[in-house]
This record gives sequence, C-alpha cells and structure tokens, in this order.
Amino acid sequence: MAIFYCVPEMASPSSLLSEEQFLCSICLDVFTDPVTISCGHNFCMACISGYWNTTDQCPMCKQRFYTRTELRVNTFIAEMAAQFRKLVQVKAPSSPGEQPAEPEKLSCDVCTGKKLKALKSCLQCLTSYCETHLQPHVIAPALKRHKLIDPVDNLEDRMCKKHDRLLELFCKTDQTCVCQFCTETDHKTHHTTPLEEEFGERKAQLGKTESQVQQMIRERLQKVKDIKRSVEVSKKDAKREITDGVQFFTALVQSIERSQADLIAVIEKKQKAAEMQAEGLINELEQEITELKRRCTELEQLSHTEDHLHLLQRFPSLCSPMNTRNWSKISVYSDLCVGNLRRAVSQLEETVTKEMLKLCDAELKRVQQWSVDVTLDPDTRHHNLVMSEDGKKVRDGYRQHTLQHDPERFWNVPSVMGKEGFSSGRFYYEVQVEGKTTWFLGLMRESTNRALLLRSPDNGFWIARLIDDQFCPIGGTRVCLQKKLRRVGVFVDYEEGQVSFYDVENKSHIFSFIGDTFTEKLYPYFNPGRYDDGGGDNSAPLVITPVNHTD
Repeated sequence: MAIFYCVPEMASPSSLLSEEQFLCSICLDVFTDPVTISCGHNFCMACISGYWNTTDQCPMCKQRFYTRTELRVNTFIAEMAAQFRKLVQVKAPSSPGEQPAEPEKLSCDVCTGKKLKALKSCLQCLTSYCETHLQPHVIAPALKRHKLIDPVDNLEDRMCKKHDRLLELFCKTDQTCVCQFCTETDHKTHHTTPLEEEFGERKAQLGKTESQVQQMIRERLQKVKDIKRSVEVSKKDAKREITDGVQFFTALVQSIERSQADLIAVIEKKQKAAEMQAEGLINELEQEITELKRRCTELEQLSHTEDHLHLLQRFPSLCSPMNTRNWSKISVYSDLCVGNLRRAVSQLEETVTKEMLKLCDAELKRVQQWSVDVTLDPDTRHHNLVMSEDGKKVRDGYRQHTLQHDPERFWNVPSVMGKEGFSSGRFYYEVQVEGKTTWFLGLMRESTNRALLLRSPDNGFWIARLIDDQFCPIGGTRVCLQKKLRRVGVFVDYEEGQVSFYDVENKSHIFSFIGDTFTEKLYPYFNPGRYDDGGGDNSAPLVITPVNHTD
C-alpha cells in the first residue's frame, strides 16, 4: 500500500508522462482494462484482442504465440492508470499550447469529448495527435522511431490495401507507391526507391513544372492583352470601314438620285416638246381639213349646176392645187428617251468607279499597316535560281547550280520560299515585278509537297501567275489588266482564310482567294519564271521591296 500512495503523491504530470508503462502502445492512450501477456508487455484488453485477430505476435517484441492465453485485467496497473488519467485530465485544460480543433482543422483522433487540434500525424500508428497525446512519441524510446508529419487526413490511404503495411517505397516501373512486402511479390523485379528520394526528385520537377506553368500563364495573359488590343484595333477598323461604306453608298445614292432626277427632267422636257410639236401639227392639219371640206362642198355644188358659164368661171379656182403640206414625211417620235438612260447609267458608272478608287486606296492603306519583312530562304531555292546576298531578289540563272540536297528544296519547279512563316493574324508584303513577262506569286502551306507540279489551293498553294498581261489566279478566274503591273502587294488574313493581291501603283484590288481554312504555317512563295518564259526576255528579278506607307 505504501508504494501505491507514493507514486501519485510524488509524481507530477510531467513525471507521469515519462512513465511509459501506463500507456498502451497500440492505442497510445492510458490503459483501459490493462492486461499483461506472457512476454511481459501490457496492453488494453480490447486493443490486444483486436490485434490478435490479424496476427499471433506481440506488437512490441514480435514474439509469436502458438497458443493464446486467457486475458485477465492487471488490477495494479489498472489502478495506476486511473490515477494517471485523472492527472492528465486536470492538466489538459490548463495547457497554454493546446487549442480546441477548429472546424476546418484536423482534430486529434485520441481525444474523447471535446476534440483538440492535431499537432502531428504518425505514419506508423496512422493516427493524428494533439500536443498531450503526442507526448509518448516524444519520450517513449519505442515510439520515437515512428515517423511524424504535419497533420493529414485519410491516413488509411497511406497503407497498402493488399498487405496492410505502410506505403514507404515508390515503384518507378509502375509509377505507384508500394510497401516493403510489394517489393517481394508483385514488384519484385521492378525498380523501387524510398518515398523520400522520389519525393525530392518530384519536388524538383514540380519546381520546373511550376516555372513552366507560370510562363504559360504569362504568355496567356500577354495573349489576352494582344487579343484585347486586336479587338480595339478591329473596332477602329470596323468604325472606319462603316464610315467609308456610308460615305460611298451615300455618294452613290446621291448620284443615283441626281441621275434619276436629271433623266426624268430630260424625258419630261422632251415629252413636253413632243406634245407641243404634235399640238401644232394637229392644229395645222385641222385647218387644212376645214379648208379641204369647204372646197369639197363647193365642188359638189358645182357638179350639180346646169349653168354653163358659172361652172367654167369657177372651175379654175376650185380645181387648182391647194397650198397644203406633204404630210407623208411628218411624224412625232415616240422613242424620245433613246440614249438618255444609257447616258445616265454611264455617268453613274463613272461615279461608282471614282468612289471605288477611293475605297481601294483606303483599303490598300489599311492592309499596308500589316506589312512584314520577308526574306528568301536559300535552303528552299531551286538549283536554277540566283538570289541576292540580302535575300531580297531572285531570278532565273540560265543554268543549274550545284546545291546540297535538302528535303525542303524545290527540285521540279524554279521556286523559292520566304524564310518567315505565319500561323495567325494578318501580314502584307510587296514585290516588284516590273520588266517581267511572267511570274508566280502567293502563299503555300508548310507541309506542301515541293515536288508538285499542280499548284492549286487544293494542294496547298494560293498563287497567281502573270501571262499575256493577264492576272491568272491558279484555281480562280482570270483578270484582264488595264495597265502593266509594276508592283504587286500580297495580303493574308489567316483567321478569315483570305489571300488578296493588289496593284500597288494603281492602288487597286486585283483578286482574292476567300473562304479557305488555314490550319498550319503559311510561307510566301516566289517563282520568277524562266528567263525566256512569256514570249520575251524574262530575266528581270522578282524584288521584295519595302512598303511605302502613304498618308
């Protein structure tokens, strides 16, 4: 009895906490119904009974029992544990370092009643502990070897489902976490490393990935700015086009209204003149008719007379020719407006042409704002072609040149591509074609077969050819040119699927490929034609020229 009362009297909460024998190594709580098994270790009756349902070893010393002994409560340890529990309960509320678990924080798995916030989670015990219940892991030699981490939920997920052992290794072969038993069975021949080692590698990789993701974020934020800026530019362009369109159609409507009014006035004036002419003719005819009727009456009367003298005297005056007009060649024209409508339409056409020239001039100025610097790619040029050192001129060289074989090179057609490719947006460049009898210009897809002879949009070419002073889009309708082309502008709207050609000198639009869908990079295409193509000297080069931005 002296010993019994000595322990609680002399013991303080800190000294009690150092008494490892009062804590169950399975639940890590103060003994409840403590029992002592034959190897001398103590456990809660419920804890050891449950443990022995899965194995026949001692949890502490791993001694195997082939026959299970009857478990009886150790009354001495039970009484000591009760005293220990009372002292701990007195200590817990006054501990300044412990706080009740907040709703969003992980709580202690051991606390009964009011749950305190978990301080650490044990990977061996698969339990989270508050500061008080963590003490055995701090002071007990057997528990110090357990691995503690910051509180985490679902600790059971850290156990191997097949072997009920801690997942402490990583299988690089199958890219999955495994336990030690897994390396002796299913993953026996696989390459495994400790989780800590793989963790270090993956964390370093995470840093790189994070940097890449941040770079992607920055790129996308910049793209958002670019798109917003494009929208603003598009709004300005749309507003300008609306203004130009309204001005054009207003001028056109006004011209039509003026032409209509002039046509009506001319026709009405001519009609009125015709009516007045007809009225005068009718009056004159009616007078002649009256005079003829009078003479007819006199002649009838004279034909009935028996007076010889009277008939002979009146006969000369009545039978002499009357002073009347020859009406066989007199007529009033019914087609008074012949030529008037044609002249009105001709004037209207002149007005439309003038306004169209203004629009084309404005359109060319707008597309010129998308000008880019284009340089020829020597790795793609045909062996007959000669390029300038600056990559801005190309012409037929009359003979073959020794060139290194390159899959990107044109071998069948004397052509060359631009170095720069474009996979979005709009771009524009100009080419001098003066002095040439034939040439090919336009765009081509990056993946297009360079050996193709048939160059059409279906085959990845959007190009046009000059032949017999006619502009001939391959796959399109020929355009007759009023003047010789000296400089050609090429404009591409990637998203709209449009390739347009302009006569820069005359500031006019020539032709557009429209309605295509571009899905890969496009490159400028140049073919100066052979030196004697087109029925004349075609030795002049194609020259990529700077764009002259006019006001």
